[in-house]
Amino acid sequence: MTIGPFYRNGSFCALLLTVLTACGPVEQAVAPPPVRVSVVTLEPVRLELTEDLPARVVPFQVAEIRPQISGIVQRRLFEQGTDVSAGQPLFEINPAPFRAEVETAEAALQKAEAELAHARSQSARLESLVRGQSVSRQAYDDAVSNSQQAAAEVAQARATLSRRRLDLEFSTVVSPISGRIDQALVTEGALVASSDSTPMARVQQIDKVYVDVQRSASSLDSLQDAMAAQPSLDSGLPVTILGSNGTPYDVTGHLLFSGINVDTSTGDILLRVLVDNPERRLLPGMFVRARVPYASYGAALTVPQQSVVRIGGKPYVWLIGAGDKAVMVSVELGELANGRYRVKTGVTEGQKVVVEGIERLADGGEVSATDWNMPMPLNASAASSH
Repeated sequence: MTIGPFYRNGSFCALLLTVLTACGPVEQAVAPPPVRVSVVTLEPVRLELTEDLPARVVPFQVAEIRPQISGIVQRRLFEQGTDVSAGQPLFEINPAPFRAEVETAEAALQKAEAELAHARSQSARLESLVRGQSVSRQAYDDAVSNSQQAAAEVAQARATLSRRRLDLEFSTVVSPISGRIDQALVTEGALVASSDSTPMARVQQIDKVYVDVQRSASSLDSLQDAMAAQPSLDSGLPVTILGSNGTPYDVTGHLLFSGINVDTSTGDILLRVLVDNPERRLLPGMFVRARVPYASYGAALTVPQQSVVRIGGKPYVWLIGAGDKAVMVSVELGELANGRYRVKTGVTEGQKVVVEGIERLADGGEVSATDWNMPMPLNASAASSH
């Protein structure tokens, strides 16, 4: 009867002993390890900012071939779609009527010259007779007047002959400029006149072309600053011309000027770019894209786009402060280019900005920083793998 309680009391004591043994001295909490992050060190760099804008190709020179006389087209003297040089004959208008007019004008000139010779000899004879009072002074004056009138008729006949010869020369229509000629817009046998609204053909110089760009007038100040930042470029600010697929053309372009009129409907101004086009890859009327510089900074501080944290719409970045502690600071951002923001204010040269590991940071927390390696673009890695 006494053994049961004993065992029960013994079991309780053993349990109590076990609990007391487990409850040793309280251990101190272990501090968390530093957060591992990747950082970039801010260094000033020269930053050239550009934007791609739609543009249109315009020929450097355009000449509409028009007749200066009226007549029937006898021959076309060029191959359509080929290059022609300045002064090269393009069309021949029937010259027979103009040749006849030249011959008529030559005959009229000969007649006027003969009459002038007769009038001059008559006035010379009367000059000696009037001195001896053999003829009246009035007769002599009339002879002198006739001589002067004959001289004027000779001058008029010569001018008429020059005009008729010019008309005969115009019967051969030549190119005023060198360039590539399009299709003929008139055929042999067509009647043409100087008053025609349609030209006979068009010649366009395209070994160099203009590329006209429409750009917002509000960006004109930054463009002028970019041009002023490169005073050594006498030929103008360099511009890259891109195809429809974004691939640059192997051509050289320079910004000539910006327009002085603002389009009231769009608020844009015209930028004209002169482009050397020796292979004639750029054709008039083509739509391309122009990579136009709009800002230039000699010593800009930039941070990767992913390093910027926005809180309430305001941008912040994490810096590595004294004692390898994380510090969040407010910044003012500028333009975004190639995945990096230009920082206007908030950071200084030499500071370390956290790029990766931001989500694990706390203000004042200890960090372990390594240099950030910018990832290689997919197209670049693919190219290097071949």
